Amino acid sequence: YDGTSWTEVADLNTARRDIRGCGVSYTAVLAFGGDAPPYTAATESYDGTSWTEVADLNDARAYGGGAGILTAALYFGGFTPGVTANVELWNGSSWTETTNLNTARYYHGGLGISTSALAFGGDVSPKAQTEQWNGSTWTETGDLNTGREGLSGSGTTSAGLGYGGTGNVSITEEWNGSSWT
Repeated sequence: YDGTSWTEVADLNTARRDIRGCGVSYTAVLAFGGDAPPYTAATESYDGTSWTEVADLNDARAYGGGAGILTAALYFGGFTPGVTANVELWNGSSWTETTNLNTARYYHGGLGISTSALAFGGDVSPKAQTEQWNGSTWTETGDLNTGREGLSGSGTTSAGLGYGGTGNVSITEEWNGSSWT
């Protein structure tokens, strides 16, 4: 996307759906996990021209939340099959298991960076639950006003958005660092 239109570029090496990813520009993207089927641990980086297979996730899964940039990413929760609370941290060359979410979830939103992220909503009960990552632990924090699954997120843990959801939901909520509006 160049600001006004989309252009077809190089395809992923591993075709899959419900993939997660992160990046700050179209020349530095990391894509991971997904439901091929079966669930995959595939991780690929994009340099603006082509995708390159890099070190895979430790756990093959889909429907998780992602945050970060090409050299420092976080993948949290998902479905393996079975709901998981697993969290993996990307250091630019490999994934490492780290502190699990407090509540196993999948089909949830995520936003932030590898040292400060949010996991919110998803197929958990209640579907409004929000957890914040501080680089070492997850803490339950202010829940969404409207619980839902299949939503997406963008931004930081001090200024972010949670939007959409299963069933063609158009709800958008703003995160201010402590609560959703």
